[in-house]
Order: sequence, then C-alpha cells, then structure tokens
Amino acid sequence: QVHVMESGGGLVQAGDSLRLSCTASGGTFGSMGWFRQAPGDRRQFLAAIWMTFDRTLVADSVQGRFTISGDRATDTTFLHMNNLKPDDTAQYYCAASPFMGVSRRSEEYTSWGQGTQVTVSS
Repeated sequence: QVHVMESGGGLVQAGDSLRLSCTASGGTFGSMGWFRQAPGDRRQFLAAIWMTFDRTLVADSVQGRFTISGDRATDTTFLHMNNLKPDDTAQYYCAASPFMGVSRRSEEYTSWGQGTQVTVSS
C-alpha cells in the first residue's frame, strides 16, 4: 500500500503564491495527482503528473495559475499555486494512482493523503 503525505498548506492573502508538496512511499505507483475539496463541494481535480515520462495535466479551471512538477528521485510532486484567490480556499489532497499516464478521474487514484488546508484571505 502506497503511503501519501502532503505538506505546505497555510493561510495566505489573495495574490500570494504557495507550493504544496506530496511524497509517496511504501510501494510502486504510476502517477500522482492533486485534488481539492471545499465544504459542501465535490472533490475537484487540479493536476496530475506521470513522472516516468514527465507528462502533466492541469485542469482548465486553474490553468495559468497552477502548475505541477515532480522529483523522481524522491517520489515527490509539487503543486505550484500563483495568484491565489479566496475561491481557492479548500482542503488540498494528493493521491497516487497505480495506472500509467495522467488522469483527472479521482476513482483511478487508490492511495490518498490526509489533506492540507489552504486558506486564502481577501
């Protein structure tokens, strides 16, 4: 079972940048993804990365503000968030998928972290 752990959340002001980190350990996986969920909302896909071939996918809703990168040596992925807005306030989750390639489908990710809170004040 792959263990996934996120870090880097916090309280920031609108317009600030933040980088979230996520490390996977304890097993093999194909790709990693980032999602977020605000109270009362559905879980939303943000970005995914297949580090073996350095392929990435970013949701249209955050394209241009969020990017994803990865460090294969440490099985760590980073979500770089720029120009944050109050609507970005949510619990951010990292997940690992056993499948190759990048996907926005949460059901394809089988190992999830506990989440890290990002709060953006206006």
